Amino acid sequence: MFKMNREILESTLRELDQATYNHDRWYKELIRSLTCHLTHDERDMAEESFKQCRFGQWYYSISNEELLKHPTFISIGSEHLQMHKLATRLLLAGFNNEPTSPMEYDNFANALDRLRLNIETLKHEIEETLYNRDPLTGARNRVSMLSELRQILEMVKRNAQNATISIMDIDHFKQINDRYGHPVGDAVLKSLAEYVMEHIRPYDVVYRYGGEEFLICMNNTELTTASVIVDRLREGLSQHIAVHIGSEAITLSASFGIARLEPHNEIETAIKNADEALYHAKHAGRNRVEVYQEEGV
Repeated sequence: MFKMNREILESTLRELDQATYNHDRWYKELIRSLTCHLTHDERDMAEESFKQCRFGQWYYSISNEELLKHPTFISIGSEHLQMHKLATRLLLAGFNNEPTSPMEYDNFANALDRLRLNIETLKHEIEETLYNRDPLTGARNRVSMLSELRQILEMVKRNAQNATISIMDIDHFKQINDRYGHPVGDAVLKSLAEYVMEHIRPYDVVYRYGGEEFLICMNNTELTTASVIVDRLREGLSQHIAVHIGSEAITLSASFGIARLEPHNEIETAIKNADEALYHAKHAGRNRVEVYQEEGV
């Protein structure tokens, strides 16, 4: 799941499609040259041919830190480099009128297949992020929330991991809409959601649960650790300046309810329990964290 904003994701997807098209053209020209014994492109024999092809030019122009660190993107670079090395060997053999062994061609074809698989994987991951993300806040939307939480619950049932969820509600958010209007309210929601997503662990997930409510799923996390994580978020949010209206800095607090995913309960029960804990947090004065226990909060 990428954390880049929608504009960057859409731009990256368009560039990836164009780079893939250019790569397919390169491949067709390569096979044509090898099959018909035509003069090859000198750039394909260069030491850094993998940087000179149009796909490589796109790949090595990327500067986005999140993309550069993404495992699939890194794998694309490795497979692309290996494929070019093998392509150079095929071209060199053809240039010297030497036969190409089936193993040499198979190595090239396999590297090409691995490259294409990684490209399709990256494209799928970007599209999955785009289609399952709330357009305003950037958090994941509710479309896949229940199915994803049920998958995590299955791991809990198999004793493979612990998991905890927290429902967050922005305190007095209606007053922002009433006083400043919905555009400012939207800006506040976006700012607070971005703060949460930037300050959770890489493997935790934030969903927009509805309105000004968000659900945070924390994998491999017991209640004690979850409480520490969420309380740190609560404290940071209360000091975070969401937006400026002229010279006025708007800050808001949030209330949180936490519940553990129990192997003997359905995911809807865990959500209900977190919501009940949130109810107690709001009625105990807001800007606080409450934890649901089996015997009650």
